[in-house]
Amino acid sequence: MKIARQLKDSNICEYLLYMWQVEDTIRAFGLDIDRIRTEYVAGFRLSEEDEREEVQWMDDLIRMMREEGCTEKGHLQINKGTVSLLTDLHQQLLHSPKHPFYSAAYYKALPFIVELRARGDKEADELETCLGCLYGVMMLRLQKKEVSEETAKAVAAISHLLSLLADAYKKDKNGTLEL
Repeated sequence: MKIARQLKDSNICEYLLYMWQVEDTIRAFGLDIDRIRTEYVAGFRLSEEDEREEVQWMDDLIRMMREEGCTEKGHLQINKGTVSLLTDLHQQLLHSPKHPFYSAAYYKALPFIVELRARGDKEADELETCLGCLYGVMMLRLQKKEVSEETAKAVAAISHLLSLLADAYKKDKNGTLEL
């Protein structure tokens, strides 16, 4: 929970990737809060209060996943809403003459985005495709699997785009973004 809070304030894209990982972690433990407490959270060696807060947060997420029907796949509405906000900001940045570097990063990443969408979920929006790419590579690396040179190029371009978007989001939240 604390990590999620920190990431939400510092880098909204990293926050979303973290939240997707939390959703998958919950699924890996069969949405069983007792297993999550003893086999996962206990490994963090948190203070008693912090552990209680973390378990309560996970239990709340489990409840939301059940209510929203995303116990086997998909994402929580709070995460979908964040992607939607980022998509709106992405469009504003693309159409703003004040952000040529963002547009340049987008057009550099666009061929990779098009290719990923052609291979995967054709209905996913561009940002969800970008986040899905980074999440997939993160999972490959956790499994100590090799990432191809072409995938590494795509990840570099997409990461740069998302870092600019995350920075713009932070500025927008602080009221300092000019569109």
